[in-house]
Amino acid sequence: MAGPAARRRGPGCGSLLLLLPALLESWAACQAPPVPAAESPPDGTELGVERRFVPESCPRAVRPGDFVRYHYLGAFPDGTRFDSSYDRGSTFNVFVGKGQLIAGMDKALVGMCVNERRFVKIPPKLAYGSEGVPGVIPPNAVLHFDVLLIDLWNSEDEVQVQTYFKPEKCPRTVQVSDFVRYHYNGTFLDGTLFDSSHNRMRTYDTYVGIGWLIPGMDQGLLGMCVGEKRIITIPPFLAYGEEGDGKEIPGQASLVFDVVLLDLHNPKDGIVIENQVVPESCERRSQTGDFLRYHYNGTLLDGTLFDSSYSRNHTYDTYVGKGYVIAGMDEGLLGVCTGEKRRIIIPPHLGYGEEGRGKIPGSAVLVFDIHVVDFHNPSDSVGITVNYRPSNCTVLSKKGDYLKYHYNASLLDGTLLDSTHSLGKTYNIVLGSGQVVVGMDMGLQDMCVGERRTVVIPPHLGYGEDGVEGEVPGSAVLVFDIELLELVSGLPEGYMFVWNGEVSPNLFEEIDQNHDGEVLLEEFSEYIQAQVDSGKGKLAPGFDFEKIVKNMFTNQDRDGNGKVTAEEFKLKDQEAKEEHDEL
Repeated sequence: MAGPAARRRGPGCGSLLLLLPALLESWAACQAPPVPAAESPPDGTELGVERRFVPESCPRAVRPGDFVRYHYLGAFPDGTRFDSSYDRGSTFNVFVGKGQLIAGMDKALVGMCVNERRFVKIPPKLAYGSEGVPGVIPPNAVLHFDVLLIDLWNSEDEVQVQTYFKPEKCPRTVQVSDFVRYHYNGTFLDGTLFDSSHNRMRTYDTYVGIGWLIPGMDQGLLGMCVGEKRIITIPPFLAYGEEGDGKEIPGQASLVFDVVLLDLHNPKDGIVIENQVVPESCERRSQTGDFLRYHYNGTLLDGTLFDSSYSRNHTYDTYVGKGYVIAGMDEGLLGVCTGEKRRIIIPPHLGYGEEGRGKIPGSAVLVFDIHVVDFHNPSDSVGITVNYRPSNCTVLSKKGDYLKYHYNASLLDGTLLDSTHSLGKTYNIVLGSGQVVVGMDMGLQDMCVGERRTVVIPPHLGYGEDGVEGEVPGSAVLVFDIELLELVSGLPEGYMFVWNGEVSPNLFEEIDQNHDGEVLLEEFSEYIQAQVDSGKGKLAPGFDFEKIVKNMFTNQDRDGNGKVTAEEFKLKDQEAKEEHDEL
């Protein structure tokens, strides 16, 4: 048997590494009965072991060759204490069954579980025998030890992984060089908490398999799915080893991490597009430079919602491929159809990067479920599709014509905005006079009565970026299903009144009924009305009679005194300039 000094390590009998004071409280909480002042066995040769507390769960027990960390109180049979690991604030760390302990302790520790407490009586022949330890242990002393096992491992151990939750869908698992974000609780083997990302309210973000983590964690995270929960048990030689971390983790400590994986990507990742719903009819797909309106829900990879256009009841409107949105969305919105629903998964280097933004944490993978409402290009013109045209279609609408038509107005996604059918009356306009949006003026050109057509109007030819509050969204493409019911031919451009026959050579005298050499507005109005009623003249259709006549009179009243003289009165073909609408 080796000498007593070979069995001691460090200052005093049985001292070794520092352990947290909380473990002493844990030991006291076991509420074991007080150590009895028992006598040594009758012949003084037998080892006595009393199991004071055994945990319900004991996945592993001490075997010869294992390395253990334990706390103890050492006393003589009369209760006199001769040593205590608690007083030094450090566990005793040692291999079992390799002669590094007195023989009685080597035997007494075998079969112990972590958190088990044993009361051990060791006879002299299994302790320090007839020599004792001068100044500490007298010769032939029976020794009592109150032992609490804290940690247990073997040099042949590997990382242990226990998955206790795994999501049904697992499209991808952690591989070497992936970047992950996860939450964890870190405890020692006895359950003492030493660290928690939950307490800091911040995930742990790191690369896997490239040496940024302790080796055991590098191994334990491999193969995980987002949303998976697992317990990773790491022996000290794959953790912080003999020295610990110099702070919370003592040397030779086994570590247990309860991990939930929240995010996963690789720096080489591009975006992932999952087409969910693609309309059967897709005449056009978005390209760089198009302007899109779409709804979306934005979540993190674990399903946490960070933003939604639906909650604001307003689409997100933007140009595509021009840097107005994050790079991943710029790419993911290309090639979509109106009405398409698509999931776009964006790695952080194509999203908000390491810094994140608002509710989006740094290095977060983003998931956007989008629904494309409409899109157009600033270079688009009006789109016209003729659905029906009568066989007899000789008179076509032109600028200045008076039109009566029915329409249904909707957005590109089919949302109905307005309908003349529901109002029970037609919509009446003078074509090209600015009474409707520019796109409608264009869409109604060259129609014949009875024709039905669909007119698609981009916003820059419709209601623009602002739309019409409560009626038409900003930047909306409009779809009009039109049926032309009536057409009254207009006058030549620039005319508000024309003669159907020859003009009287004594026109001024005919208008000047009282022959006083001056024509007042009332006289002028009565004369024009009479010409229209008799069919000798025609006013521009669709306009208010009084406004037209007053405009014509004003053009003749050169000096603006409310009277027209013979010198002022001229027919339109006598005018040097043709900007006036007059006789």
